[in-house]
Amino acid sequence: MASNISYETYAQSADYITAQLGGFAPEIGIICGSGLGSLAETLEGDTAVIPYDAIPGFVRNTTAGHRGQLVFGTLSGRRVMCMQGRFHCYEGYTTQQVTFPVRVMHLLGIKTLIATNAAGGINPSYEIGDVVLIADHLSLPGIAGSNALIGPNLSEFGLRFPSISDLYTPRLRRVAAKVYLTNTHLRQERKLRVHEGIYAWCYGPCYESRAELRMLKALGADLVGMSTIPEVVVAKHCGMDVLAMTLVTNKCVSSREPDTIQAMAAELAGTPQKAIVEVFPNHEEVLLAAAARTKDMQEYIAKIVKDL
Repeated sequence: MASNISYETYAQSADYITAQLGGFAPEIGIICGSGLGSLAETLEGDTAVIPYDAIPGFVRNTTAGHRGQLVFGTLSGRRVMCMQGRFHCYEGYTTQQVTFPVRVMHLLGIKTLIATNAAGGINPSYEIGDVVLIADHLSLPGIAGSNALIGPNLSEFGLRFPSISDLYTPRLRRVAAKVYLTNTHLRQERKLRVHEGIYAWCYGPCYESRAELRMLKALGADLVGMSTIPEVVVAKHCGMDVLAMTLVTNKCVSSREPDTIQAMAAELAGTPQKAIVEVFPNHEEVLLAAAARTKDMQEYIAKIVKDL
């Protein structure tokens, strides 16, 4: 459901932030996903930190692994704004509230958005700790009517009917691919693997069922997560270039459970089937997997920013 946030509300938020920065003008926005907020701690120069609670229009962050503040500084010689923690629809917020910071970024003059997230790997070739450059997405909530652009169009940001066929800017993905392929430290010493794939957005907060995962796999999804798509759609609406990447923090279990009737029949016949032990996702696992790749993600993103 649309929350019909006015342009004046976005402008008030941008004006408040600008007043805190003393002339610092960010050019790149970075959204730090679950467990990846430490990237903001690598910023150089005279950094500024603004808690979400202090910014007009921002809602409260409630998810573990998300600090809930903006950090401004320099990364690889570029002026950046980092969101240490994002908002999610599963926290009870509308898509307009979730994407509010992205439109504020636009008003601050930011032209490029780098969105990171932690998500589950549907593609069986993906391993925990792999990074995936998002080339396209499946937005089932968006198709069903939960789109951040629903409601009165704010022409100050963009057109009523934007095309998102090229949402994930090819030029930025080429930069990210080149940085990876030419970085022997990340590839050979750190054993970082980078892929390109399709990300599916589901609302959450529960992880997807086996049947839902099989459906997503059949539709072509390589990854599934609970964020990012509303934000990057709004960024595209604002005319921003977008690079989105996922850290695979768990492998999705989509196999069918053994047939209960057959299993019981085998047990009654004295030939019980071997029990299958499977590992299901949990948020603690996500944070641990993200922590294990923290320094690699910091190095990778810093080098990407340098070459943008």
